Parts: sequence; C-alpha cells; structure tokens
Amino acid sequence: MHPFIVAEIALGSLKNRQQRLSDLESLMEVRVAQLSEVRHMIEAHSLYSKGIGLTDAHLIASCLLTPGTQLWTRDAAMEKVAKGLGVLANLP
Repeated sequence: MHPFIVAEIALGSLKNRQQRLSDLESLMEVRVAQLSEVRHMIEAHSLYSKGIGLTDAHLIASCLLTPGTQLWTRDAAMEKVAKGLGVLANLP
C-alpha cells in the first residue's frame, strides 16, 4: 500500500471509517519514492507526455522501488505506462 492511496481514500466518505483506514494502514507499505527518484524515472523511461500526472508517476516509481509490487488501476494512461514498465497487476 502506498500512503498516498490511504490519504486519498481518507478524503472520501467511508462506512466504518476508522476501521477501514486502519485496515489499509496495516498493509505492507511500499518504499515511498523521493521526488528526485520520480524525476529520474520520468527521464529514464521517457514518461513525459504520456497522460499521467505526478501522483501516478510517484505510485509507479514506488512500485519499481519495491520488488514484487504491482499496481492496480483502471486509468488507461496509467495502465499503459505501468504495463510497459512491468508493474501492472492483472485485474479480473
């Protein structure tokens, strides 16, 4: 789990709010990429003009930095980038 995701979910309306957030926070946390690592990844993989934003790039960088981590997304641009970098999870 990436802490950005927990924070994003926390901004929404949740039933059993405290329990759900606690459950998410109890999951293994990925290594959170430093901004310099995200910038390096953007340049190294030519990720500019691909339709992803900074948060998307940050999540992908964290997946790359945490072996075995896969990304779940329904966003087409993010899916394409994650697939190209080998971190896309196979969703049902």
